[in-house]
Amino acid sequence: MLLFCLGTMLIPSLSFWLFNAFLMFSDLTGKPQFITKYRIQLGKNEPVDADKLKHAAITVFCNQIFLSLPMVLLMYPVMQWRGNPCGPELPTFHWVLLELSVFVLVEEILFYYSHRLVHHPALYKHIHKKHHEWTAPVGVVSLYAHPLEHIFSNMLPSMVGPMLMGSHVATIMLWFCLALITTTISHCGYHLPFLPSPEFHDFHHLKFNQCYGVLGVLDHLHGTDLVFKQTKAFERHILLMNLTPLSQSIPENTKKSK
Repeated sequence: MLLFCLGTMLIPSLSFWLFNAFLMFSDLTGKPQFITKYRIQLGKNEPVDADKLKHAAITVFCNQIFLSLPMVLLMYPVMQWRGNPCGPELPTFHWVLLELSVFVLVEEILFYYSHRLVHHPALYKHIHKKHHEWTAPVGVVSLYAHPLEHIFSNMLPSMVGPMLMGSHVATIMLWFCLALITTTISHCGYHLPFLPSPEFHDFHHLKFNQCYGVLGVLDHLHGTDLVFKQTKAFERHILLMNLTPLSQSIPENTKKSK
C-alpha cells in the first residue's frame, strides 16, 4: 500500500506542485518575461491577486489531502482485486501506450458529461461556480473545486481507466503525472511554445458555455464548440512551434466572438 500511495499520490502531487510553484512565481511577479509574454488573456492577472491565489492553493491542497488521498486508498483494494498493481514485472512499452490511449478516452467521456452536468443551473451555483470564480485561470486552479466536483469530475475520470485495465502502479503513476501536468497547462493562462495549447479550456473559463471536454471530440459531436470555432482563440489553438507569442501573430482585432 505504501508503494501504491507513493506512485499514485506522492509523486504525481510533487510533479503538480513543482510545476505550479514555477507558474505561481510568474503569476505573482510577472517574471520571467519569457513566460509572461505568452499570456492568453492580455491585461488579466498582471499580477494575480496574491490573496485570491493563496486561497486557491490552500483549497487545492485540502482537496488533495482530504479527498484525493482517501480515494487512492480506496482504489488500492480494487486494484488488488484486478491483479497485482505493485508486481516486480513492469508492463511493456506497447501495452503502456495502449493503456494510456484507453485512459484518455475514458477521461474524455467521463469528464465531458460530468462537466456538463455541473453546468446545469440546478447544480452550477452550488458546485461548479467555485471553479469559475477564475474567468482568467492560473495553473493551480485546475484542482480548485467544490469537494463533490473534485471527486466526480477531477478524480474519477482519471481513476476509472486504470481500474478497468488493472494497471501496474508504474503506469498509473505516469498517467496521473501526465493528467495533472496537462490540466495545469490547460489552466495556466499562458500559451507556451512546444506545449499543448490551453486556448480551448481557457475559452471555457471566459465564456462558460463552450468547450466542456479535454480533447474536444465530444464538444465537436455535441456542437458545444461552435462559438469557439468562430473566434481568434480557435485560430490560436495550435501547437506553438516558434518563440513568437500567438497573441502577436494572431491578435484579437477584427473578428469578434458571438
